[in-house]
Amino acid sequence: MRILVLGGTVFLSRAVAEAAVARGHDVTCAARGVSGTVPDGATLVPWDRAEAVPSELTGAPFDAVVDVSRLPSHVRRAVEAFPDAHWTFVSTVNVYADTATPGGTPATLPLLDPVETDEDPKSSPETYGAMKVACENLVRSGAAAALVIRPGLIVGPGDPSGRFAYWPARFAQAAQDGLPVLVPEPVDAPVQLVDVRDLAEWIVTGAEAGTTGDFDAVCPPLPRSELLAQVADGAGADPELVAVSPEVLAEHEVVPWSGPRSIPFWAADLVDAGFMAHDVTSSLAAGLTIRPFSETARDTLAWLSATPDAKATGLTRAEEQQILTTLGT
Repeated sequence: MRILVLGGTVFLSRAVAEAAVARGHDVTCAARGVSGTVPDGATLVPWDRAEAVPSELTGAPFDAVVDVSRLPSHVRRAVEAFPDAHWTFVSTVNVYADTATPGGTPATLPLLDPVETDEDPKSSPETYGAMKVACENLVRSGAAAALVIRPGLIVGPGDPSGRFAYWPARFAQAAQDGLPVLVPEPVDAPVQLVDVRDLAEWIVTGAEAGTTGDFDAVCPPLPRSELLAQVADGAGADPELVAVSPEVLAEHEVVPWSGPRSIPFWAADLVDAGFMAHDVTSSLAAGLTIRPFSETARDTLAWLSATPDAKATGLTRAEEQQILTTLGT
């Protein structure tokens, strides 16, 4: 197959290109080329998507296109250029208007109203998801066949967010210094995530099979305690875990999700009960596979070791231990 990856130099789009090359496909990556390199075996065609489609792309037909954009104008231009291909559009679970209902699926959860113009996603929490809804609509209405995949938090080697990486790195520190690790309550709140390589493989499989429809791309709901146990195993650690309430964390100016003085991947009251409790039965039936997160943690640690400038987020070890000392731990 001739596969066009719109991107191909960073994290997921690069993983897709890498997986497609490994399966013997003819892979072209269209990107500005300023954020990284494409995998060996793939061809880079420079394209700033704010500009017209390069003739190098329009002159040759593609069997499949994979797009991860959030900007409706970019998606509209690309769909118009390659309408006859099988399209995989990587959207997000942020498209859902209902985040309170556990067990929701693409067939049962309502979507946000689309924002069909390019907006700054920082202008409101819903703008990102609403723009992705518009992008989905453009792909469905303009492409010969459309597969819409809605990931949650994508993790693994190359993750530019630093959120998941906090945990294997922290457990690796604990294995060395023997000190406890702070974890937020409730320890068994459900979490959902997906390894970037599992997602990339599924995207390529969908293109090969001509799969169509809408699917969420996360693991089945997993108690945070089980996720952390798998991460600890991957890091070769078995530290004491000290659970601390959200109220106490707030008193110590610890924030959820990401950023300085945060506990990454702890959502607290930032999300409703259904946000990380989707029913992904249909996705697993359609070929999504989920590797043990101990493997994801192990490989993320190896990537961190080989990438000194990888982004880090969250409490420092010293900040964490200061809080635990204050609590008498």
